[in-house]
Amino acid sequence: MPHIDEIRLLRRRSKAFLERAIDSLNSGDYDIASFLSEQAVQLYLKSLLLEKLGDYPRTHSISTLLSIIKEIPSCDRLMELLERSRTEIRLMEDAYIASRYLAREYTREEAEVLVNLAKEVLKLGGVL
Repeated sequence: MPHIDEIRLLRRRSKAFLERAIDSLNSGDYDIASFLSEQAVQLYLKSLLLEKLGDYPRTHSISTLLSIIKEIPSCDRLMELLERSRTEIRLMEDAYIASRYLAREYTREEAEVLVNLAKEVLKLGGVL
């Protein structure tokens, strides 16, 4: 698959994950909303790396993806947003594991924070 097609696919999926996260938040399924928010951001960041560098690491760690993105000068605005959101990023990374495997429940407030961060990231990236 040519890179441009994969970039579009990742971004389309990223947007779909965010839409489902919003639906889950609205229906009171906060664990799923949190997980889907993480997926939306993770896929968007991978699409950005693919666009800018031609590849991305096969990892689920947003922090790992950000450590690469911070070296790309044209991504300064995104990095500023995510640097201000370090606590939320940690919560988002926890949601990837905890919402699937641990006896941890997310609150409405936590899910709202994660959904809103995902919205900001995708909006800044032009996906929304």
